[in-house]
Amino acid sequence: MIMLNCIQDDALRKPEMIKKAELLQASTKELLKVFEQLEAPTLEEMSGEYAARLLAQPNWLATFVGGAVLRNHFHSWMCKAFKPIDASTGQGYNTFLQGKRVIQRFPMRTLIAPSRLDGGLSYQLVYRRFHSLCGSVNMVDEVRRISSGLYLGIGTYGFTDAQRLTPYPFLLEGPIGVYRGDIGRARKNFKIERHELPSQSIK
Repeated sequence: MIMLNCIQDDALRKPEMIKKAELLQASTKELLKVFEQLEAPTLEEMSGEYAARLLAQPNWLATFVGGAVLRNHFHSWMCKAFKPIDASTGQGYNTFLQGKRVIQRFPMRTLIAPSRLDGGLSYQLVYRRFHSLCGSVNMVDEVRRISSGLYLGIGTYGFTDAQRLTPYPFLLEGPIGVYRGDIGRARKNFKIERHELPSQSIK
């Protein structure tokens, strides 16, 4: 709890002073506390590929599942990538290394919207806009800026309100490369509903 105590005891410490090494050692509770202090990046800012890695997960099962799904013998999670489409929306995907091949999976729609965690604005990744495993489990990632090129993300997913409040932290760094191109098959007549963005409904 060293990092959390430091944040609480030092009111003058700015979020951009937080170092990557601290985030890698922080607990899920500490990371949520940091997330509350941060601001959302702009849609224009999030452009290109960003190196991605999991941070401390909320329990042992999440740690095991996250490692098994995102970093295993068959494929390894490398990046998230984004591009702005217009003034209010964007699009993105995840990049994996599969053997010697680099592939893209799990597309998402991006936008700025109120957080399900604290009500403040965050850069949100709505996976249900497209057909994929992540879309089927109602996955939504929220991203805020720590400092230039360093971002803290909180993933959520599930079928009930309680499940969708369990936080799965991750770290993004970049951009480290260009956006490779759109992927995915969009759901017909899709509208963002309460289980994606509980604070508002967007047509």
